[in-house]
Amino acid sequence: MKHPITAIALLAFTLLASPCLAQQVEVEEFTLPNGMKFLLCPRHDQPNAIAAGWVAKVGSVNERPGITGISHFFEHMMFKGTDIIGTRNAAGDAAFRGRQKELRDRINQLIWDGQYKRARAGEIDNPWDPANDTDEIKALRAQLRTQMEEQQGRVHEERIATIKKEMAALGANEPGTAEALSSLNGELERLESDQKSRGTIVKDEFDLIYIEAGASGVNAFTSYDITFYIITIPSNKIELWCWMESDRLANSTFREFYSERDAVHEERRLRIDSTPTGVFQEQFESMFWQSSPYSWPVIGWPSDLNSYTFEEALHYFNIYYRPNNLVGVMVGDFDPADAKQQITRYFSRLERGEIDPPPVVTEEVAQRAEMRMIAQAEAQPSVTVQYHTVPFSHTDSYALDMLSQVLNGRTGRLYKSMIEGKEIASSAGAGGDNRKYAGAFSFSAEVKGDSTPEQLEQGWYAEVARLQNELVSDHELQKVRNQSAADAYRRLQNNFFLMIQLGFAENLGDWRYINEEPKRLQAVTAEDIQRVAKEYFTPENRSVAIYRRKAGTAPAAEDADLAVLPAPMQGMAKQAAQQIMGITDAEELRDALAQMEAQGAQMPPEAKPLMDYVMKKAKARLAELEGGSKE
Repeated sequence: MKHPITAIALLAFTLLASPCLAQQVEVEEFTLPNGMKFLLCPRHDQPNAIAAGWVAKVGSVNERPGITGISHFFEHMMFKGTDIIGTRNAAGDAAFRGRQKELRDRINQLIWDGQYKRARAGEIDNPWDPANDTDEIKALRAQLRTQMEEQQGRVHEERIATIKKEMAALGANEPGTAEALSSLNGELERLESDQKSRGTIVKDEFDLIYIEAGASGVNAFTSYDITFYIITIPSNKIELWCWMESDRLANSTFREFYSERDAVHEERRLRIDSTPTGVFQEQFESMFWQSSPYSWPVIGWPSDLNSYTFEEALHYFNIYYRPNNLVGVMVGDFDPADAKQQITRYFSRLERGEIDPPPVVTEEVAQRAEMRMIAQAEAQPSVTVQYHTVPFSHTDSYALDMLSQVLNGRTGRLYKSMIEGKEIASSAGAGGDNRKYAGAFSFSAEVKGDSTPEQLEQGWYAEVARLQNELVSDHELQKVRNQSAADAYRRLQNNFFLMIQLGFAENLGDWRYINEEPKRLQAVTAEDIQRVAKEYFTPENRSVAIYRRKAGTAPAAEDADLAVLPAPMQGMAKQAAQQIMGITDAEELRDALAQMEAQGAQMPPEAKPLMDYVMKKAKARLAELEGGSKE
């Protein structure tokens, strides 16, 4: 994704979003002959702006071992441009890509055939680690690196950096300074001119075209079931959006295919490897999902990321990124007749895929016994208890949703019993994750003071027993009904987030879900809540993760800002904060902050606390990196 920290907030809102009870969203469906569907929702209360996006009905669930993470990888690739956008020399750029492919294919073959055998024989540990390379692989890697640097216009980067340091170090009054500066400056100009003449890439041109046209919030994210590209454009830029998006769908060159995996490895490092519990959470999810393709992470396994070939990537693209598997969404100040004319003109050039996306046929097997993971982490002790439940729009999903609302919030049962009552938790929350093909329900909490994860676990089981043995009171149920309706109404007031909700609902089933769900939630009874608690919250259906503080790790200070967030947001907030602490490039963080500030204005009230939390952490981290006290 362009800015993963920002996308966490977007995704958190979408996962939490429920539509409005009283308001019916009116959408005009429009489908091109090639199969691409569009959802058009004109609303003129927010003038001169359109929230636009398109959904590819593909995520990590559609992958297989060997290409895990490729959906997320394509999200990166499709910001690299086409033969029109992102290059100053299309023919030269294609030649670079061809040479890089030959080199990388040779490297892969040598590693698969040779290094894997050496690793299995115990001669080396990691077959992909450059430290274990043979001389032939080292030579090929060097050639590939040179090719990538030439393409990017960075072939003399190290020497240029050295020259600049030498120039800065020269004393103004020392003898021969003028001559030395002149010589170094001449060399610098020659090197910069040479690398510019060799380079074929225009960096970030896709984003810059949009920004110069007044667009904002250029972003994308990939999850288990969906890939979503989003933006806010001025009302008079519909044609630009149609041209840009259809061009990248029709003509993406997958530029920097081999260098971009380094960026994804870095993203993986920030999101998973560098966070205190990231690798354990990944392991827990793989344990929890036994047979389902939800068992691998969205970002993919490292060895798969290293192994993608251009041919299999193109094959995947031609199945899942063709118009018959895409949905466009527009919400805002526009004329539907004009929009349909521009959509037809540009998106009709996309060719329907020759192979239809195959069904996901492997279902999760029933869990027969409790599974348990105990980890030592450099983090506050905590517990997660997770149960298999139901997919999106299943009849029981509504009762489980209302059950979670009974538990969460400052007036919810978890806060009253664990945080305010027994004072054993600094944070506690529970909620469902209803995906396209399966679902889960999780409880998570962090300890407070000298309490233990085991105490939190037993506290949860006490709440489960209460749900199973006692009906939720009429007063309690009506309270969450009222809150659900009020929150949902506010969510539909913002065009940007309505666009995201429409895209998600259509991807998972049908956009009309956002009009139908409120009635289903309001119809949930206390008996329904008791029934689903009995059916799903059983010992044999649960997996438990206990996180104990690693020896020698100092107790973490309690995060008061985290504790006041709505419970379902806390996990996302911690993940974002952990990513922020792993960033070492101040410029990267400034860029992410700028996008968060731009999108913050569009946040509905429900999502704003999360965005405020993330921005506060980002500003504090930026101050650390800059060595100052900037707010």
